[in-house]
Amino acid sequence: MSVELHRRAVVADAHNDLLMAVVERPPSRWAAFFAERWLPQLRDGGVDLQVLPVFVDDRLRPEGALRQTLRMIECAHVVAEGNAGAVRLCVDGAQIDRALAEDRIALVLALESMPGLDASVELLPTLYRLGVRIGSIAHWGRTPLADGSGEDATGGRLTRAGVAVVREMERLGMLFDVSHLGVRGVEHVLELATRPVLATHSSARALRDHHRNLTDDQLRAIAATGGVVCVNFFPPFLAADPAGYTVDRLADHLAHVADVAGIEHVGLGPDFVHEVLHDVTPPCCEDLGYGDIDPLAALPGLTGPRGLPLVTEALLARGFGADDVVRVLGGNVLRLLRAELGRPR
Repeated sequence: MSVELHRRAVVADAHNDLLMAVVERPPSRWAAFFAERWLPQLRDGGVDLQVLPVFVDDRLRPEGALRQTLRMIECAHVVAEGNAGAVRLCVDGAQIDRALAEDRIALVLALESMPGLDASVELLPTLYRLGVRIGSIAHWGRTPLADGSGEDATGGRLTRAGVAVVREMERLGMLFDVSHLGVRGVEHVLELATRPVLATHSSARALRDHHRNLTDDQLRAIAATGGVVCVNFFPPFLAADPAGYTVDRLADHLAHVADVAGIEHVGLGPDFVHEVLHDVTPPCCEDLGYGDIDPLAALPGLTGPRGLPLVTEALLARGFGADDVVRVLGGNVLRLLRAELGRPR
């Protein structure tokens, strides 16, 4: 039953950093590398809708951040044009529906942390014109817009530029992503928000007390905006001990978010760190900047998109009904993107 249900459902992955791997290849190889390395995995995992974050790592900040942001956006366009029979870069709900009807994977561009933007809010419409439809304004540390969750001790809210970004994103029709934002920053966004808010890859803090996870109050508040919380699969955010790095523990987080926020507000934000780092990191023991967290940790069978049917199996085993499983796998994210993506205020 689980295999049939997984195939029938629209599966939406709200966070896969695969563009980081593709853009490291020569531009002439971008489309082909995606087709060879990532497309088979997405197909095998049943992925129908893939959010593509544009993430610029520390070695390119601040001087090269905008250039790398534009390179990654161009990479996404090249990937879509070079694999037009299999994927489509989508800017609104109607385009997503057309892609799904044509059995193509709908790709949606997102900005993670916006280092290329800095405090130049006037560039948001430019990035919108290039196809970006989702955005967050911090990663682990401090930015000109807000503090990331790694800086929670500062008690920082959004800066004036950060507030302006929220308002401009809502005006344009870009979804605001609170993943990685510090706890006071999340509160500030929820005070400001007049449109649904998204968490593309965050788990439940009640089950794993880590600054990257969301509290029950935050889960309820995001749901109250009409938003969706997409649960992160990264094992150190699910459990404090490697013994808890299991698919069953992932199901615990999905069930908790469903219980607290409501089944209509849960999705998948896998964040397949292991798979991406395999493609971009030399086989050595260099410090990758994750502190005491192993960046190569992965759930058994869930190192990449191919393992997504295991999530369906785990949810059914947990007692989720078929309709609820379909909602969690992608129905909720699809509903949100249909209603909000690319729709100006």
